[in-house]
Amino acid sequence: MTCLQKTQPFLLLIAIGLGLGLAQVSWLSELAAGLIVPLLALMLYATFLPVTWGSFRQTFAKTKVVLTSLAINFLWTPILAWTLGALFLRESVDVWVGLLMLMVTPCTDWYLVFTGVAGGDVALATALLPVNLTLQVLLLPVYLLIFAGMVVEVDPLNWAQGLFFSLGIPLILARISQETIIQLWGEASLDQVSQKIGVVQLISLNLAVVCIFAAKGHMLGGHLGLWLQLLAPVSLFFLINLLLAYQAAQLFRLSYPEFACLSCTTLARNSPLSLAIAATVFPDRPLITLTLVIGPLIELPVLTLLSQLLLQIKNQPRIWSAAPHTTAPPDQD
Repeated sequence: MTCLQKTQPFLLLIAIGLGLGLAQVSWLSELAAGLIVPLLALMLYATFLPVTWGSFRQTFAKTKVVLTSLAINFLWTPILAWTLGALFLRESVDVWVGLLMLMVTPCTDWYLVFTGVAGGDVALATALLPVNLTLQVLLLPVYLLIFAGMVVEVDPLNWAQGLFFSLGIPLILARISQETIIQLWGEASLDQVSQKIGVVQLISLNLAVVCIFAAKGHMLGGHLGLWLQLLAPVSLFFLINLLLAYQAAQLFRLSYPEFACLSCTTLARNSPLSLAIAATVFPDRPLITLTLVIGPLIELPVLTLLSQLLLQIKNQPRIWSAAPHTTAPPDQD
């Protein structure tokens, strides 16, 4: 994980502050509005480029962890997110949809950092990445129609067009780029490009956040309580899923590294993907977009605390007893 990736929470705060400053200049605000979708499309292109079908081969070596992770992320979490929104955000439907979009997309980058800090199985977490990314790309449109459609009106034509521009075009271009690079320079070159493309992903994401707040920052004046609105449902999401991951680890007798990996991959969320879709599918509902920017500012400190909590669990035998303990055989004379 690069230094730029590790400092992403601070860069996000700087991007928000810079965007709010630019929002005071009317012509810059108008210019920024037109740059949001292209920057987010570039970010997704950089996200999709390293993902190949060959990446799936090593994922299912640890079946219990993988299947439990997929069940929590793609079956349980959408229901939990919708329920938390119904309990806390019924009077703010756009925030409710933003929360839903944030929660149904598992993270594909930062969670590797927190898995490593918590002493988890980073190799397994890395192997899960392409599966999580592929499934959320396929299932997010379904979640939007089923769950968001209960809360706000979703125009099928705008929905299809938005998904094509936000997901389809970057995905197609990434696939074309993969084939071109492999044919011209070989698979080793694709690996080298993939290692460097993360910088493009983070830069385009932060520039997109600058543009979002430059174009929509004036809305914050009437929604200063947005942070507080999100605090309770986001915190409950983390608490409930952490307890669920712990119980699953006890049930299936996972090792601690597997448990830490399961916890991080079922808690960390992929706000950039949801952000790109929200900007195109819901262009007339900017509060959804703002929710997806503010959500990670609550999420990242919680994940930092979570990684330390996991280490405490690891060091407390009375708490962590999922994996059978083994003792070394006595020395033989």
